[in-house]
Amino acid sequence: MRIALDAMGGDNAPDVLVEAAVQVLHSNRDNLEILLVGDRTLLERRLPSGRPSGLSIIHAPEKVEMQESPTAVLRKKKSSSIAVATRLQKQGEVDAFISAGNTGAVVVSSLLTLGAVEGVSRPAIASPFPSKTGICTVLDTGANVDCKPGNLLQLGIMVSLYVNHIFGIKKPKVGLLSIGEESSKGNSLTLEAYRLLSESELNFIGNIEGRDVLRGTVDVVVCDGFVGNVILKFTESIFEMVSSTIDTSTRANLFGRIGTYFLKSAFNKLRQELNYEEYGGAPLLGVRGITIICHGSSSAKAIRNAIKVAERLVQDGINECIKNQLKGEANGRKKPS
Repeated sequence: MRIALDAMGGDNAPDVLVEAAVQVLHSNRDNLEILLVGDRTLLERRLPSGRPSGLSIIHAPEKVEMQESPTAVLRKKKSSSIAVATRLQKQGEVDAFISAGNTGAVVVSSLLTLGAVEGVSRPAIASPFPSKTGICTVLDTGANVDCKPGNLLQLGIMVSLYVNHIFGIKKPKVGLLSIGEESSKGNSLTLEAYRLLSESELNFIGNIEGRDVLRGTVDVVVCDGFVGNVILKFTESIFEMVSSTIDTSTRANLFGRIGTYFLKSAFNKLRQELNYEEYGGAPLLGVRGITIICHGSSSAKAIRNAIKVAERLVQDGINECIKNQLKGEANGRKKPS
């Protein structure tokens, strides 16, 4: 298996990308090759003298900055690490592509270069969130700010398959994010999507509210990318606030420091559960290839976990599963009632 890493993407590039690649390949991974895509001179200087076998560099002299317009970048920077890595996947040179760079550029490049899986109308980003009962995965968290009801049905199908393959949940509970649990609550989009999801073979439990995401009421949350991205960013701020409050409170006085000593394991467990690094990255489901989008400030640990996710999706043939499931759903809906 061959995986391309966008070595120029992210706040900590290229150091953490190089570090993660070296660590993974040093852990006896004979069946894996990693291609670092970026400025060759810069990357050569970062590589250790004992470069592991299976590691190579693909020269891509241009870098996409976080604030750049995705569509403009793809027109002007055809030698960027994102564009080059996506083309490698299109050409069959790699099986997956991982980036902590400009999310919009990664999404647009993947859509335009790779195209969508047969039957998929809107590829979308699936983001895992920690919850009281384990992990809750939200789709979409930013690829599509406007959706139609049929798109939301497809999102439910794709993310259910993803959760099944990655987290081993055989029949994941699916919830539609709305402003109330009653089937009559919502706007025209969610009301029609509710009907479609109810008629599908998914384990659809109905509408859920924003508070249910972290409660673990469902395994899967379906929403459009506008709402999903708001949830993503708001939840990140909550996690940052909780972690910061714990640090400040425990250092405030002697009693705080004493309490910290006895609660250290509990605090460490909480930090681990709230840490995005544990989940690696968010796949762009529905494109003809495997694209994993990582947090901009990803560490080497986060990249290592993203590599694990990419390997699993490639091995399980997730795109073929999505295509077959959508085809089955479409055929089922054509049958007379």
